[in-house]
Amino acid sequence: MQKLFSWDFNPKQKDQEILKVITHLKSIDRKIVKAAPEWPLKQINNIDLAILRLSLYELLLNKDTPPKVVADEAVELAKEFGGESSPAFINGVLGKVIEIEKIKT
Repeated sequence: MQKLFSWDFNPKQKDQEILKVITHLKSIDRKIVKAAPEWPLKQINNIDLAILRLSLYELLLNKDTPPKVVADEAVELAKEFGGESSPAFINGVLGKVIEIEKIKT
């Protein structure tokens, strides 16, 4: 998550761990916008955005981790690194994406 967060500030940075997420960034960001239309990407805290991007990659593309575990880990990251409202925001967006995409939990 830290590398994905830092990529927002230095997009020239290349790392195998984040390249997979970055490759699908446009489609991931579209899912975020669809799930939280009242929050333009530019208004989302960079840490929250990094958590959402990584989590959505795991939910929609990687699928190695059960959705509930992805959501729980994302909320824990938000508690540790985000702001006061980050855990609820992250949980809400992920819940909406799971609902929209009809992901079995």
